[in-house]
Amino acid sequence: MRIPLMPWVAVVLAGAPLPAQEIHVGPESHYRSIAAAVAAASPHDTIVVEAGRYLEGPIEIDRPLTLLGRPGAILDGEGQRELLVVGADSVTIEGMTLRNTGLSFTEDRAALRVEEARFCTIRSNRFEETFFGIYLANAGDCLVEDNVLEARAERETRAGNGIHLWYSTRITIEGNQVRGHRDGIYFEFVEDSLVRDNVSSHNLRYGLHFMFSDGCTYQSNAFVRNGAGVAVMYTSNVVMEENDFDENRGGAAFGLLLKEIRDSRIAFNRFRRNSVGVRMEGANRLVVEGNDFVANGWAVQVLANSDGSAFTANNFVGNSFDVSTNSRSTSSTFSGNYWDRYRGYDLNRDGVGDVPFRPVRLFSLVVEQNEPALVLQRSLLVQLLDLAEAVLPVLTPRGLADADPSLKPIDTPWRSL
Repeated sequence: MRIPLMPWVAVVLAGAPLPAQEIHVGPESHYRSIAAAVAAASPHDTIVVEAGRYLEGPIEIDRPLTLLGRPGAILDGEGQRELLVVGADSVTIEGMTLRNTGLSFTEDRAALRVEEARFCTIRSNRFEETFFGIYLANAGDCLVEDNVLEARAERETRAGNGIHLWYSTRITIEGNQVRGHRDGIYFEFVEDSLVRDNVSSHNLRYGLHFMFSDGCTYQSNAFVRNGAGVAVMYTSNVVMEENDFDENRGGAAFGLLLKEIRDSRIAFNRFRRNSVGVRMEGANRLVVEGNDFVANGWAVQVLANSDGSAFTANNFVGNSFDVSTNSRSTSSTFSGNYWDRYRGYDLNRDGVGDVPFRPVRLFSLVVEQNEPALVLQRSLLVQLLDLAEAVLPVLTPRGLADADPSLKPIDTPWRSL
């Protein structure tokens, strides 16, 4: 007598994949360790990690899986090891707390490493006291979203980066909070990627540091009280819009350092209370438009090796120095900006000054050559220098003048001073 097969048995024998399963890990579950559950899982299964402290790692994920942590699910490296290593496409890590990797002087030890994988999602995790937090190498089409990364680095040589990308493409870094690392977010050889709505603060070196990374967009981020805000180096075709650069202060601190960058757009950002708002070294053919420079030491420093940039519709308010340079000639232009130091007139009442404004103070040239002279900034001597140069401008650069200065702050719907 032939016994008919059960329907699910027939499906298995026919070679069709079984539906994805949910595997639980926890003190009261069949699996007590995350590594054991990963080893037992089939592709596209979901591993649910219940609350508890798991002393494991490194755990290697070599197939498409979802690792979902319940509140209180903690993977602890005990200061000795990496925690998760992803080497497969379509892996999701969500809701976990990853902590205590310890530092290493021989490897870039990370709490979560993704290598040669695509379509990964890293969402809503916490990273505490890690060397490197999230490390993507040779990755593509991944999303890093709504994570919190907190460390307490004290020296650059003993600290790693919060979110670190190397040789990756089409990565979205969105809605993360990064604090207390060497660099908050680091890009090297990254292309066509988006950094949006992140807060990077109190990092030792840069809130965002990227090199050799073309075609990327950085939008609506806040870089606050870092050693320096953002460094963009050896890069082209970058868009930086609607970001906040606040209180990045120190002897070599910048809101935004642009070094060997070309054909890029810096628009609608807010630079407030930085030692230097924007410093341009070898920065060529940039559009700098619609930004607010408020209460900085130097709003903009344009070095002699920077050419062909256009500054339009920016507001310069309350800066010690609006513009400085180390050269008397430049091909960069200023047009239609608002300068709170402008004392010209508007006879035809069109809102545009009838005489040009020269934003480079003679005293800024003195300071450029001899920094200790800065202690004289509030002195009567400096006021006399400024007055003399305004009457007879023979030393400040001729080219650095705004022929159409706005008589009132330039406003847009998203911005108010």
